[in-house]
Amino acid sequence: MSKTLVAYFSASGVTKKVAEKIAGVTGADLFEIVPEVPYTKADLNWMNRKSRSSVEMKDRSSRPAISSRIDDISVYDRIFVGFPVWWYREPSIIDTFMESYDFSGITVIPFCTSGSSGIGDSGRNMGELAKGAAVKEGKRLSARVKEADIKSWTDSVI
Repeated sequence: MSKTLVAYFSASGVTKKVAEKIAGVTGADLFEIVPEVPYTKADLNWMNRKSRSSVEMKDRSSRPAISSRIDDISVYDRIFVGFPVWWYREPSIIDTFMESYDFSGITVIPFCTSGSSGIGDSGRNMGELAKGAAVKEGKRLSARVKEADIKSWTDSVI
């Protein structure tokens, strides 16, 4: 029997709501990717070049620490990985997550939230970081995505 996980990082709560909808539709377990040092509003100010998020996104080797771990990721056949789009790609904390586990035999399905930006090269980036993963093309979902639309999409990628 297949087992599914929805792992997500949410800065404002939007990605969390979408992740919860995906977990509800698919019957998946839910795991929040929580930074060891929480992001403040000032940290997330993309207009400030010196803000924490701006500095992290400029440095492709940046790997913000995560405060918790999944005990045994190998129990999952597929993992939806969600995040808000930052600078047209996945936030650096997602890179930390992707490098933290052996994804051998696991299908990874990225999803992002954004007002208008697409998912960009996030899937390709994540595939390069995730040892052994089969990374599918990702999808941008809005905060107002309907469960019927989530079901249609998840059915097409599972």
